[in-house]
Amino acid sequence: MQIRWKFILAFLSLAAFLSWLAVLAFPDRKFHLIACDVGQGDSILASYGETQVLIDGGPDGGKVLECLGRHMPLWDKTIEVVLLTHQQKDHFRGLIDVFENYKVESFLATSLTSSSQEWEVLKNMVGGSGAGVINPVLGLEVEYNLIHLDILHPSEQFWVENASENLTENLLGSIDSQAKSSEKLNGGSGVLGAYTTSRDMNDFSLVVILSFKDFDALLTGDMGPGISDEVIKAIGESGNRSIEYIKIPHHGSKNGLTEELLRIAKPQLGIISVGKNNSYGHPHKEVIELLNKENVRVLRTDEMGDVEVVSDGKTFWLK
Repeated sequence: MQIRWKFILAFLSLAAFLSWLAVLAFPDRKFHLIACDVGQGDSILASYGETQVLIDGGPDGGKVLECLGRHMPLWDKTIEVVLLTHQQKDHFRGLIDVFENYKVESFLATSLTSSSQEWEVLKNMVGGSGAGVINPVLGLEVEYNLIHLDILHPSEQFWVENASENLTENLLGSIDSQAKSSEKLNGGSGVLGAYTTSRDMNDFSLVVILSFKDFDALLTGDMGPGISDEVIKAIGESGNRSIEYIKIPHHGSKNGLTEELLRIAKPQLGIISVGKNNSYGHPHKEVIELLNKENVRVLRTDEMGDVEVVSDGKTFWLK
């Protein structure tokens, strides 16, 4: 009899513990934007309920998977949208592990290629995953469960002027039709790795405003000063909105953020995704000084680990 009661008590204790874990893991009805601590690279997770949008995967699959494990429901193994800003390993390498461990519904990326072997691995994995591939340009809008993406760069004209000469009319037609879509992206006719450029690949970074109701985040990839004017123009044409959050371009490099962009965006938070004691000296002091001058609160992954901002759609706070 005593053994039976011990068994019952142990069972009840385990059930209570599992119930407690389930409550902790169950998503709240708030929007969460997490700059994952992936070292010297970028990976940002937007999460609302059981809907997730992942922007970049960083250089280390283990680190991005750890971040997803910390911030996604335990039972949720689907990521609705993965967006790759550009084809450099500190942004895409971790996505190989993401595709190995999660179902991805839609993959947004430019059609540029990379010479690295890891890019070929990722390209093949995306092709075999069933994810719809979309090549976004200025004008594309996507919405998943109140998470809204508005592509600001690159434009079709930028592609025409800067991509390789074998950019075909068929691709432009595909891009044009995608740019006019604002529905859920369950499929896609995009291509991966088909084109090259002599221009700095950073300038092809997908730049996007990610919104949840009245909360807006400007995500910039590794965009350089050379395309800042185009992004500023696109922000103006996208409507009268305030931007609360900016992901500082290129890990805080002085060859990223411009004063003009900062003054137009007027963000309250500036997030720098950067590795501790990195060999590049990021973030550069000029960028920190500029952010301080414009009264932007600086949040760094090398100092804070994952940087999580939470919003109810009207206000926001740091978790």
